[in-house]
Amino acid sequence: MSTIEEEITNVVLVHGAFADGSGWRGVYDNLTGRGYRVTIVQNPLTSLADDVAATTRVLDMQEGPTILVGHSWGGTVITEAGVHPAVAGLVYVSALAPDAGETTSQQYEGFAATPEFVIDVGDDGYGFLNHDGFQAGFAADLDDADAAFLRDTQVPINMSVFATPLTSAAWRDKPSWAVIAREDKSFDQAMLQHMARRMGAEITEVAGSHDVYITQAGAVSDVIVEAAHNALANRSVNAGSA
Repeated sequence: MSTIEEEITNVVLVHGAFADGSGWRGVYDNLTGRGYRVTIVQNPLTSLADDVAATTRVLDMQEGPTILVGHSWGGTVITEAGVHPAVAGLVYVSALAPDAGETTSQQYEGFAATPEFVIDVGDDGYGFLNHDGFQAGFAADLDDADAAFLRDTQVPINMSVFATPLTSAAWRDKPSWAVIAREDKSFDQAMLQHMARRMGAEITEVAGSHDVYITQAGAVSDVIVEAAHNALANRSVNAGSA
């Protein structure tokens, strides 16, 4: 029996709440320097449907199999959007991972609170991370100037997205990888481990806070490359054993 090896060269990066796609710059530079074609989604953060549509629009542009990567809220987005036929594998970077029929907010149930991660919600239903607590909750391993820039360029999210149930869970059919930041203050560590293990994801733990996709761009890129090398083979094995 012959083995066909095909390396994936397309990567799509999906940011989370309170941020935009520019935070992926370090990962982008790392991966493009290694020969990958990288595209970054700009989520409007207005609804789950809108963010999935923005991601699907980028996936439609890909030529060939693609690794889809999400950070934080972006994990919910890639879980729904990852059913796209171009997606061969999923990488969750300190990311949420609901199942079909679940809401994002349900992922927090039964896990410890994260008092450093405080969301201030306006009368219009959009939330910003608390100004004074931003660095501690989101970017504890950035220097003060860089953390302040992230804080002051926040993109607010429509808080109703966390109560929207998913219709699909791509991780049920596609191989997944998870990067977990050990000092993440936005999610309980047990919650991150639970979501990753439920997916059957290959787990990589790294030092870092919630902004691990910025501060540990090299380690995150290495996991994406691992997914690019192995996603098709893993999918073939799973299909062969079904």
